[in-house]
Amino acid sequence: MQQLLFVLLFGLSLSASLGQDTIPITYDWEPLEVVEISEDRLEAYRNDPAFDYEVVKTERTWWDDFKEWLGNVLLRFFEWVFGAEKAVGFLANFIRIIPYILLGVLIFILIKFFLKANANAMELAKKDESLVVLSEEEHLIKNEDIQVLIQKALTAKDYRLAIRYYYLFILQKMSAKNLIEWQLQKTNDDYLEELQSKELKGPFRTITRLYDYIWYGSFSLDEAKYQRAERAFQKLQQTLDRNA
Repeated sequence: MQQLLFVLLFGLSLSASLGQDTIPITYDWEPLEVVEISEDRLEAYRNDPAFDYEVVKTERTWWDDFKEWLGNVLLRFFEWVFGAEKAVGFLANFIRIIPYILLGVLIFILIKFFLKANANAMELAKKDESLVVLSEEEHLIKNEDIQVLIQKALTAKDYRLAIRYYYLFILQKMSAKNLIEWQLQKTNDDYLEELQSKELKGPFRTITRLYDYIWYGSFSLDEAKYQRAERAFQKLQQTLDRNA
C-alpha cells in the first residue's frame, strides 16, 4: 500500500514539473512583404568594391617560388636543430626575413665586386697609358731627331709639346755624353741623382721642375711664357755643349 502511494505521488510531481517547462509555440501568420530592388541599385552594388568578394589569384613568380623553397629548407633545418616542433615566435619571424637578408648580402657582394673590377680596370688603363708614353719616349730618344720635333711643335704653336720635346732632347744629349744611363723604368729624380757635376745638377733640377709643372700639370703656355721657360733649357744645353 505504501509503495503504491509513493508511485502515485512521484508521477504527479513529474507531471507538474514537465508542465512548468513547456513553452507554447506562437505562429506568425502576417503576410510577407516583398521588397523589390531596381536594376540601377543592383548595378550600384555590383560596381561597389566593398561588395566585391571575388578572390583574384595572382600568378606566382620565380621569386615567390625561391622564397618558399628557401623558407621550407630553413624551416626543416631549424626543426632539425631545435626539435620536431615548428619554429614559433622570434625564430619564426627570423626565418621569414632570412631570404631578404641573403638578398641584401648578395647585392652588397655584387656591388663590391663590380666596384673593385672597375677600379682594377681604371688602374690597368693608367698603367697601359704610362707604358705607351714611356715607349714613345724610348723611341724618340733612341731614334728621332728631337730638334726637328721641337721646331714642328713651335710651328703648330703647341708650346707644351715643345717643352716636352726639349726635355727629352736634354736627356738624349746627357745620355750620349754618358752623364746618365737612360732606361725606360727610371724617373727624372733618378737622373738627377746620377749627375755628378754640380754645374749640371742645378740647371737640370730647374728644367725638371718646369717640365713637371708644364707637361704633367697641364699648364697652358703662350709664346711669351714658352720663351721664358726656353731660356732655362738653352742655358743647360750650352753648358752640355761646352763639356763635350
